[in-house]
Amino acid sequence: MDPVIIVGAGPVGLTLALSLARQEVPSVVLDEGPGKDEPRPARTVVLREDTADLMARLTGLDVEQAGTRWAGWRSLRRKQVMREVTFDDAAEPAPLHIAQHVLTGALREALAGERLAKVAVDSRVDTIEQEPSGVTAHTRGPKGTWWRGSYLAGCDGPRSTVRKLQDIRFPGRTAVERHAVAALRAELPWDGQALLHRMPPWRKSGPSAGEVTGRPLPDGVWRLDWLLPPGKDLVTPELLLARIRETLSGWTGGSTPSYELLDTGVHTVHHRLARRWRSGRVFLAGDAAHLLGVLGTQGLDEGLRDADNLAWKLALAWHHGPHEALLDSYQAERRGAVSARLRAADQVLPLLRGGGGLRAYVPGASRGHDALLADGHLGRGALGGPTAYAASPLAPRHLEGEVPVDTAPGAPIADVRVTAEDGSVVRLRDRLGRGALLVVLVAPGTGVWDRKHWVTAGVMPRLAAAVAALPHPAELLVAESYPGAAAHTVLLARPDGHLVAALGGVRPADLYSAAEAALGGPARAESGAGAR
Repeated sequence: MDPVIIVGAGPVGLTLALSLARQEVPSVVLDEGPGKDEPRPARTVVLREDTADLMARLTGLDVEQAGTRWAGWRSLRRKQVMREVTFDDAAEPAPLHIAQHVLTGALREALAGERLAKVAVDSRVDTIEQEPSGVTAHTRGPKGTWWRGSYLAGCDGPRSTVRKLQDIRFPGRTAVERHAVAALRAELPWDGQALLHRMPPWRKSGPSAGEVTGRPLPDGVWRLDWLLPPGKDLVTPELLLARIRETLSGWTGGSTPSYELLDTGVHTVHHRLARRWRSGRVFLAGDAAHLLGVLGTQGLDEGLRDADNLAWKLALAWHHGPHEALLDSYQAERRGAVSARLRAADQVLPLLRGGGGLRAYVPGASRGHDALLADGHLGRGALGGPTAYAASPLAPRHLEGEVPVDTAPGAPIADVRVTAEDGSVVRLRDRLGRGALLVVLVAPGTGVWDRKHWVTAGVMPRLAAAVAALPHPAELLVAESYPGAAAHTVLLARPDGHLVAALGGVRPADLYSAAEAALGGPARAESGAGAR
């Protein structure tokens, strides 16, 4: 089988290549640049718990050292503190704030050691041709050539050449928000806390009063974002320096403290969604498929979830031949999730940016607005909460033995401690991304016994036989407990960590049906599949 062609060497494309390599699928990454990334301290990303774990798992990066976990979150309006959140890893893990070039560098370094992945620099795609058995891409430039692949993923950003060559529309809204951005080193009163300050008292009232966000980075560096008024007014260096000085002096309550300015920029947020995310053997991911980012939501966070979702499905198709229902589910799940984010933002924006009116005087309105903004920044609710594929075409139907647990079907599994088949105790998320289904038995008390004493006792032999009979390789794990699950509950999770079903006890028929559904239904022989 030919490798998967990945167009674009940003975080999403590199993540997809690494994820495929972990599942024994070769890929070639076509990078139109020189293979290096310019350090830009003002260009940062906020990763939620699941995507931060994905980066750590793929790169081996110590994300706690490379980025900053916020100690808390504070919302202010004028001089009043409206909302404070202190993060607790058990109850609510803190978001991870990291410079994008640090993240991309770690991905590139990890990919350099992969025997199944190759990066071709100075390679800009200008032609894509498809046939039933594969796809061919041509690159221009000094090393222009033809590349043959089994599938092609367009991870080449907002101006995606892949999307244009496939004649896929990219409708949406331009310049939904604009922010002036600065990265600087300074001592601020909120050590390790991120904050959102709406209508700061040193700014005049009205639509230009705006808001400023401060997010800490390692080594005393902060990223500050100022919401700009609608329009296309230039952000001059003088204007930006004035914003920095008045903000720092306003926060410290005196004259402007000393600071070191490291980087500046203007960040314009667009909202767009590609009509199709799949065209035959060609797929779109990341900014090539969607643009979002108002109210603290994070586009790259969603792009990494695209790569995680697509990787295991391409891997299964590469190893066993294309299963159209499984490949189609990528668009259904990921486009549906991002579309819901965009709809939520569109509904909230008029309320938060409408500029007054009677709603501004309704008691409690300001606190409600701050709660909505916190949802986007902190990864909660419709604006930023964990992605659940409740209506997925891969969801099983009519399982007699299904029981409720605290994780809804289609949502990401909780990261509990589990005992693996080799007897080691690991985090459940450490077993993701290997291409196998995960079967977890909830068995209180097993932690105090050596594995050899309970692996052949009770329900384990029957469960092991049921797992061995599944239509796809699966790993059997044992957990002392799982949120909301009774003893002997059996959980089935996909390779990307989304719960397929929770069953009350060992039910081989239900387990098989759930696994078959998660793989897109019964496999059918298809012409031109190129199965290995």
